[in-house]
Amino acid sequence: MQFKPEPAQKENLHPSSFHRDRYDFKQLCESCPELKAFVAINNYNAESVNFSDPQAVKILNKALLKKFYNVNNWDIPQGYLCPPVPGRADYIHYLADLLRAGNDRNIPVGDKVKVLDIGVGANCVYPLIGNSVYGWQFVGSDVDPVAIRSAKNIITLNNYLKNVIELRLQTNNANIFTGIVKPGEVFDTTMCNPPFHASLKDAQAATAAKWQKLGINKQQKTLLNCGGKKSELWCPGGEAAFINRMIDESALNPKNCLWFTTLVSKKETLAGIYKNLKKVKASDVKTIDMAQGQKISRIVAWKF
Repeated sequence: MQFKPEPAQKENLHPSSFHRDRYDFKQLCESCPELKAFVAINNYNAESVNFSDPQAVKILNKALLKKFYNVNNWDIPQGYLCPPVPGRADYIHYLADLLRAGNDRNIPVGDKVKVLDIGVGANCVYPLIGNSVYGWQFVGSDVDPVAIRSAKNIITLNNYLKNVIELRLQTNNANIFTGIVKPGEVFDTTMCNPPFHASLKDAQAATAAKWQKLGINKQQKTLLNCGGKKSELWCPGGEAAFINRMIDESALNPKNCLWFTTLVSKKETLAGIYKNLKKVKASDVKTIDMAQGQKISRIVAWKF
């Protein structure tokens, strides 16, 4: 059998990423033995997992979190978003760069740095990575009670996190910061991975296109190989509507945070975001490009 040449290293990940080299499945299986059942030789004659299998993706994430981020116990309910750890870590590293610029070029570390994660999800991944790498303190919010319970369970199972990650339920779906940020509370930065589809139909169409691109021709019972519930994947108006609501609310309480940030998946969303940021008189706006494999994204950050 002839094998394809092995792909290049992940050079488009952040320079500080732990994941620029190819996965060492031997080490990952030592950290998380249950991963062994999902590892096989791929078309590049290298060990890998089937990334179209949601369970394989979940266990791989579990192994990555244990090996690199000291998260010994991690799980999520069936059907909830299981994000790729390297891409989530990159957001954290780019936030560190953003905060470094206002700290004499030194990355601020320790629990004096306070971060708000809007839409923390059942996986709690951003706080887990941010606390492990930089020691930051996190507040995570979500509209889904099941997601909050799952995130709280992860913290309970990793007892050292109980004083550095706090979870808050957003009880009003129309609000983002209101009802979450307490009076007088100040954050160094906020972060968000907004639901970027405008409807369930759009989300399913995107999934079908993804399977076709991967050459997978089958009926997939799960919406995505990484899972995802409605609040995680879509909302009326998609990411543009969600982010513009976030901008409007940030302008109502501009002193609550040094830098407001969000992921922006679609390039065409940017023009409306910049227009709204100009309207609310943001004093500084930055766009940070990032990529994982063929997926191109960016972070938009603003301050008042």
